[in-house]
Amino acid sequence: MKKKGVIVTAFFGFILLSSTVMITLPGLIPADDSPEITITGTPADNYPDEERPRRCGSSDAKSTDYVQEFSIQTDCTNPLAIVSDPDGNIWFAQSNTGNLAKFDPNTETFTEYENPSWPAGLQSTIWGIDYAPDGSLWFTDDTNDSIWKFSTIDEQYTRISYPSEGNSMPQKLKMNGSLIIVNDFYGNKITFLDPTQSADNVVYLSVPSPLVVNNTAPFTADFTVDKNDDVWYTNWLFQQGGVLVKFNQNEYFDSIANFEQTLPLHEFIDFYPFPRELGAPNGIVANNDSIWLADTTSSSLFNFDTVTNQFTQYSISDPLPNTFGNQTGVIKSPVSMPYWLDVDSQERIVFNTYAANNISVLDPKSQSLVEYHVPSKNPYWTDCDPGTGMMIDDCGIAQILDFTVDGEKIWFTEMAENNIGVVDTLVPLPLEIQFKSDSVTMAPGNSQDFEFVIASQSSQDLMDVSLILSSTGFLNVDVNSPQTFQLDADIPRLISATISASNDAVPGTYKVLLGAQLPDVAVSKYVTVTIE
Repeated sequence: MKKKGVIVTAFFGFILLSSTVMITLPGLIPADDSPEITITGTPADNYPDEERPRRCGSSDAKSTDYVQEFSIQTDCTNPLAIVSDPDGNIWFAQSNTGNLAKFDPNTETFTEYENPSWPAGLQSTIWGIDYAPDGSLWFTDDTNDSIWKFSTIDEQYTRISYPSEGNSMPQKLKMNGSLIIVNDFYGNKITFLDPTQSADNVVYLSVPSPLVVNNTAPFTADFTVDKNDDVWYTNWLFQQGGVLVKFNQNEYFDSIANFEQTLPLHEFIDFYPFPRELGAPNGIVANNDSIWLADTTSSSLFNFDTVTNQFTQYSISDPLPNTFGNQTGVIKSPVSMPYWLDVDSQERIVFNTYAANNISVLDPKSQSLVEYHVPSKNPYWTDCDPGTGMMIDDCGIAQILDFTVDGEKIWFTEMAENNIGVVDTLVPLPLEIQFKSDSVTMAPGNSQDFEFVIASQSSQDLMDVSLILSSTGFLNVDVNSPQTFQLDADIPRLISATISASNDAVPGTYKVLLGAQLPDVAVSKYVTVTIE
């Protein structure tokens, strides 16, 4: 349903899906009024000794057939926002230093650029970064309510104050034509900035978000620009719903004579209430006539068709046990927590899953999904201690909180492991999923059999495989055969599944994921289930 104008008050009244994957267990970081700090001369000095394993990680780069990691030469930099430049260099922000760093993939070397204006010992969650045509890099700084510019030509930093009234958090940042766009996550606005202005006299245009719930300003999360130059972003309040917003920026700018700081929205926005299953839509990206959303409280993406104005939920795999550990049994319903989204040159949707430690690629054309598992893990962010004080091996998450697409490669940062890494999507996949049919139709309370084939594409004689049977909403998938088995390279495996709809299933279109998980990669396809 499409609505126009400004919501004065609204209540969507659904319970947000929750996750206990990212936890801090009692006793994991002992309380101490005077924690010991060993001076090392590195950014690790910003944390007490007892916190360093959790905050700084091991800087132990690992690799698989699909993922290669690189350890940052300086300890405990907390890398976050990342982007590539036209020459193929990879730039990323260090949240524990305020510095930018460059990685040259050809020489596999890092260059770090000290920020002399950064307050000593300060940490800031630097979520957004982008490269400008003039050779400058722009990035956000939520602790200082600032936007920073770094010139790659003279290697100078410039700080620009961000407009804030009360609680503010400049988050993601993107170049869009002659302007920079920034979302203010806590400040409930989208901000436009002309990068050619003098840093001493910057004029912003701030567009307030339309949703107000019980006199509380909701979060204004990520944004994207579609093929018509409309800006789409999410506006939501925890456990009380939200809306997908479309802002017609061209018509808006054409209608005003002066670049004022705040202007009413009037007839320049449309908004669409979220379905109740959509909990915390952080990431967003436009792709042709679709808007894709990442639900950080679940194992799902959502597609919004801008022609029909309909949402469709896409399931993704739940996290592997070696990410959440669950040594104490506290994690009852682990979810993958997809975070940010992008589109590659083949119009595939790329996203990171925070709690699953994956970089994933969803192809809307083939209705397929590939999930690449990142090998490095920090055990202090999940439930990896069985109660002995000793962490189990290969358990945890690396805090993969940002990525950038550069051709066929996807570069990402590991905030809790002090690494950057890259996924090479050209590496051949070891499996192929084959459907006899790609859709089923059923009524509420009914079920239908569905067969698919898992075929090896590898020279390896036998592979240990686990089935992926991810459902959405009112649907459940069962198989009579074992869910883990060895796949023979010469003998494809036929899987007979049953897809069932609950009695209270709501009519609509759903996407169910079926496939196979290997230790380093998962390969799956979507079957379209229509409930009539």
